[in-house]
Order: sequence, then C-alpha cells, then structure tokens
Amino acid sequence: MSSSAAALRLFDLIQSHRVTAVIYVAAELGIAELLRDGAQSLDELAEATGADRQALGRLLTALSTVGLCSRVDADRYSLTEIGAALDGAAEKSFKAWTIFEGDMLFKSWHGMLETIMTGKTAAHLLGARNSFDLMARTPSNVGMFNAAMADLTRFVTPDVLGAYDFGRINSLMDVGGGSGEFIGAVARKYPHIRAIVFDLPRCAETATRHLERAGVSDRANFVAGDFFEAIPNLADTIILKSVIHDGTLLLVERMMPEAPGTSDEDRAQAMSDLNMLRGPGGLERTEQQYRHLLNESGFRPVAVHPAGRFNVIEARVC
Repeated sequence: MSSSAAALRLFDLIQSHRVTAVIYVAAELGIAELLRDGAQSLDELAEATGADRQALGRLLTALSTVGLCSRVDADRYSLTEIGAALDGAAEKSFKAWTIFEGDMLFKSWHGMLETIMTGKTAAHLLGARNSFDLMARTPSNVGMFNAAMADLTRFVTPDVLGAYDFGRINSLMDVGGGSGEFIGAVARKYPHIRAIVFDLPRCAETATRHLERAGVSDRANFVAGDFFEAIPNLADTIILKSVIHDGTLLLVERMMPEAPGTSDEDRAQAMSDLNMLRGPGGLERTEQQYRHLLNESGFRPVAVHPAGRFNVIEARVC
C-alpha cells in the first residue's frame, strides 16, 4: 500500500508539466533578458512585457519557487544563475529549446497514449512520411526546431570537444548538421580540418551564415541532401545521429543505462527515448545495443568517450 509521502511524490510528478509551462511563458515574455542587467520592479516588468501586472506577479512567484528568479524585496525580482540560461544571448542558453519544448513537444506528447498503443510515431498517425515532413507542414515549426537544436548543440559541443581528439581527422562531415554549430566549433579549434555540414536544403542559409560568422567558411561548407535517401562520400570521418555510413564513424548520442534508476540522468535518457518514439521514430540505446547495431552494419566499435549527458561512440569499418 502506498504511503502518504509516496502518494504526494506521485502527485508532484503528475503536476510537473506545469513547471515546463511556467518556464515557457517566461521565455516567450523575455523575462531573463529584462532582468539581465539587474533587478527590476513588478511595475517595470509589466510595462516592458505588456502583461497584466497582477498575473505577472503570480508568474514571477512561481518562477522563484523553481529557482529561475528571486524576490529582492516586496516587488522587485532578480535573475538567478539557472534563470540566466533562459536568456537568448547567454553562451549556454536554452531559450530556444524552452520554446520548442513548451510549444511543439508539449502538443506532440498529448498523443503519447496513441503512440504507445499503436507503436506509431505522430507523423505516421497523421499520414506523413516522417517527422520532418510533418514539421514542414508548419514552416514556423522548422525554425523553432532548428533553433532548439542549435541550443542543444552549443551546450553539448564543449563536452564533445573535451572528450574526443579530432586532431587526427583531415576531413569531417556532420550529417544532419543543421545550422553548423558543431562543425564551426570543430573547425575553429582544429585549423587543419576541412569540414562539411550535410543537411536538408532549408538549413543552407543559416548554416552558411554561421560558418561565415565563425570565420571558417574558407574550409567549411554546406552540402544539401537527405540522409534518409543517401549520404555522400565526401569526408574520411562522419559524425551523426542514428545513421550508419562508410568510413570512421562518430556517433554523438545519449546512452540508456542497462538498468535505469531514478537519477535525473537516467530519467532524462528515458524521457528522450519516449520523445524519439513519439517523434522521429528512433530510440535511445544501451552500450550493448550500439555495439550490436554497429557490428550488424559492418562497423567495429572502438571506444566510448563520455561527454556529459552524451557520449562520443567511435567505430571503424570492419
């Protein structure tokens, strides 16, 4: 029989979607940007956002309970270190991811029951070929998705660069490289590498612009294509998610524990796995599952390099 404490813990978990909603509203209102340079009063924040003063005050109270801001005095609020990551200009910003999670993913997860019952993705249930085709039906969602992926890539990249030595690579292609965030960072750190971002044509303008800003456009470029159809043989090493191809292969992936527990990290991996089930139809694998997949695809697993909540899985052609 469940104790009162256990039931209350469940009650809190059930309501956890409300935390996402509160953070999403704060991101849309630009609260972190408004508090970037110091504390502001409720009146100042209400005027800047155009929000109802009383309702905004209640939102700020909720934000303070989850640690994103703190009340300085009766009606003045300041940003916390956690809240600073909601600023779109922060080096490790998750603002775009917040909007993606609070808008696109929040709506998609409402259909999780149907996905569990049928084993089908949201795209398949709606008659689309895949999640990218479904996304393309709403052009604004494409930009939202790309911005969120750029947030995640910027956050993960330092761990990946710290975990793996790219110095021995002459040419590198990032399959599904989106805006070019990762390739730009690698090319900056390793001046000898020639690099390619391979993704759908809609990513070309953003990626090209990013590579120019990064100062690496003389040896890093964008190539358009669809990795569901074919991956060109343009580099001696490729880095990607969930696509196998000839050459040295680097997978930057989450890794499911063999026996998941209740830690934050294990929960994050399990929730990501369900997100793959509902969205693109992939899955998060254990190390043994990756080894089996690579062996079946003609690759020999070489090493796993931990990189924060992700891993760099290195493999070579057998």
